[in-house]
Amino acid sequence: MSLLQKRKSLVWLLIFLITILWGYAWVLMKASLDYMGPFTFSSFRFGAGAVTLMLIVWIWKVGLPPKTYWRHLMIIGVLQTSIVFLLVMFALRFVEAGKSSVLLYSMPMWSSLLAVRFLGEKLTRRKIIGLLIGMIGLLTILGWDIWIGQSPEVIIGEILIILAAISWAISNIYYRLKVQNLPQIQVSAFQMLFGAIGIVAVTLVMEWGEPVVFNVHSIYYILFTGVLASALCFTVWFMIMSVVDMVTATISTLLVPIFGLMFSTWLLDEVLTTTILIGSAFIIIGIVIVQKKNPRQQ
Repeated sequence: MSLLQKRKSLVWLLIFLITILWGYAWVLMKASLDYMGPFTFSSFRFGAGAVTLMLIVWIWKVGLPPKTYWRHLMIIGVLQTSIVFLLVMFALRFVEAGKSSVLLYSMPMWSSLLAVRFLGEKLTRRKIIGLLIGMIGLLTILGWDIWIGQSPEVIIGEILIILAAISWAISNIYYRLKVQNLPQIQVSAFQMLFGAIGIVAVTLVMEWGEPVVFNVHSIYYILFTGVLASALCFTVWFMIMSVVDMVTATISTLLVPIFGLMFSTWLLDEVLTTTILIGSAFIIIGIVIVQKKNPRQQ
């Protein structure tokens, strides 16, 4: 931590590396569907991630959260891990990985809208403009798919990912209201544990008995997304957020869908259409405007 506080160049290097890993994880999430069902993969991924985070909590001697917070952590786990990734992984059967990453990372727009209602934040002219631009981006991607005769499965998948982004935003608001006094690594570890339990329960009902292929590729996908991209990257991310402001951290996550688009085009041969590029640009610009503070607020 002291090294991060002294060397901001190291902070930005870590941000860059983490967002690359998160962008690459979208490719592995899509590729994992060749070996097992979407819910089964999520169970293995977040099971591995939860075990890793609990080990980190134990090594750092963070301890258990007070019992009064357990119900709140369960709710956050269901909203942020169970619902988000059950919807995303199911939708990835029909939607390209790059486009999926863009749609999910529309989350800051939904968070801003919910913050007005539940956190008492003001909907300034800057935020209204940013939200409108972001919504135009979403409509550009979704609307164009409808007009070009895209299959109903793709459109439904895209809607599911937007619902996942809204669930993620709700979890952010709930976190601010109920558990923001807890250590962030503690919140991450226990919400992922409860979220993984929820995913396993759904998997046992929906995909019990379906074939699962374990080989070098599928195990690599599970360990990379679960241990590295989920547990370890989130641990480092929480350390980074203690030395940079929240606005900078939020905007820097916009690198994730950019890398997701790049890796999916390069490794999965997905077509990067003009519509996706234009819609992605609108969403990213909208989020930057929404998150940017004016000089008086800074």
